Amino acid sequence: MNKFIGFVGGGQMAEALIRGVIASGLYHSDNILVSEPNDFRREHLEKTYAVHTSADNHELFRRCRIVILAVKPQTMKALLEECRERVGEQHILVTVAAGLPISFYQKTVGREGLKVIRAMPNTPALVLEGATALSRNGHVSEEELLEAEEIFLAVGEVVLLDEVHLDAVTGLSGSGPAYVFSFVEALIDAGVKSGLTRAVSEKLTLQTVSGSVKLLKESGEHPAALRGKVTSPGGTAITALHVLEKAGFHGMIMDIVESAVVRSRQLGQVE
Repeated sequence: MNKFIGFVGGGQMAEALIRGVIASGLYHSDNILVSEPNDFRREHLEKTYAVHTSADNHELFRRCRIVILAVKPQTMKALLEECRERVGEQHILVTVAAGLPISFYQKTVGREGLKVIRAMPNTPALVLEGATALSRNGHVSEEELLEAEEIFLAVGEVVLLDEVHLDAVTGLSGSGPAYVFSFVEALIDAGVKSGLTRAVSEKLTLQTVSGSVKLLKESGEHPAALRGKVTSPGGTAITALHVLEKAGFHGMIMDIVESAVVRSRQLGQVE
């Protein structure tokens, strides 16, 4: 295997992708380079995945055609300004930073024909169950886009979208795990409040949530149809659902997603 891939930033999302591409056989550890200033993270990645790491990205840009930009949106501008002379026409920049539009990368690097793919993954990629949306600019070919898609398929599901939809993806699936974790935490606490031990409540809640998702995926039925099968006349589920509806549960969920979409757009309003 002679293809190389580089990760600028060695945080959690980069680690998830490294784990996925190695496990899938897409890349060998010898062909993965990571630039990361934190000594602890470099040591961890080297020890765990046997990848090559460095405190700078000089060698990474020299050897790797596909470069994953896995740093925070707040530090992306400084990174691009620092490495713009190393970015050549052969490079495909794949960014996982929330909010920043493709035009930001083109303007900051300032090179004609710059190839940029914007990705919006989520944290379940850490257990190879992620959801990622990809969008490209006009300089990225179909073949190059498929190369990037393969990388993210190694950690979950992928959809290809026009960039205009990526803020909505950020609000829905990008931030979505936080909503799910909050709901799960509330269910566990509710079980404890009702007299269960925390260990029992957590076990029942996690299985209920994972089992419900599996049922949704495998049955192919609409969520409302499956919900109807749980709610018998005058029963406990319909009584509980009545409380949810009175509290405006559906509207609340739509509002929190919308607020995250708005924040993603704000992050994209950079100089």
